[in-house]
Amino acid sequence: MAKKLRIHVLQHVPFEGPAMITHWAKNHGHQLTCSKLYQGGNLPEQRDFDWLIIMGGPMGVYDTKQYEWLTLEQAFIRSTIAAGKYILGICLGAQLLATALGARVYPHQHREIGWFDIHRSADIQETLLENIWPETIKVFHWHGDTFDLPPEARQIASSEACQNQGFILDNRIIGLQFHIEVTMNAVATLIEHCGNELDGTRYVQNETELLAAPAEAYQPLHRLLNHMLDTMGQHYFS
Repeated sequence: MAKKLRIHVLQHVPFEGPAMITHWAKNHGHQLTCSKLYQGGNLPEQRDFDWLIIMGGPMGVYDTKQYEWLTLEQAFIRSTIAAGKYILGICLGAQLLATALGARVYPHQHREIGWFDIHRSADIQETLLENIWPETIKVFHWHGDTFDLPPEARQIASSEACQNQGFILDNRIIGLQFHIEVTMNAVATLIEHCGNELDGTRYVQNETELLAAPAEAYQPLHRLLNHMLDTMGQHYFS
């Protein structure tokens, strides 16, 4: 019988859920649980999960006065890192990971929203991503903040707008500034809730451009997501 994972998700807003990660977990028979922090959801005990996945959200890591649960979440993430667990952070999730690992997170000079290429970094050689990450891939972005690389972390990729698009540390902690889990419906929902951020600046596409991507545009993202999660799983159980 195939080995199964207990995966726990931290979700910050109702419109940024695990999306295609849910499909991957279901297809492999893994258990997926979720703390909906925006509803006051409780954080689990460390003994009750194997992997942690931290989703995105429109808030910043520094917005602790407006979102009091962010302080508890950041302490929980630090505990999860110390416990040696596998962690994936996406967008805000990557920024929270960077903060927990001692790196600086701050407003970037460019807001980046839309479909833009990212370019593989040579730093991922000899990591579990080495054989799966493409040289260039067009991914979906929606962020205004950026982060410095945490100490000893390796850069995954960069874009024209943003130097640090992701990092990997100890082959068990991965932060992605961009989204490879999104679906067409998820993009439409982001526009519905965060459309005020479409300000027409250099790296911000308009609603028509965001929605113009056909279903085929999502397929390379989902293949990469599935391949990455499969590879993390193989490494975890090895």
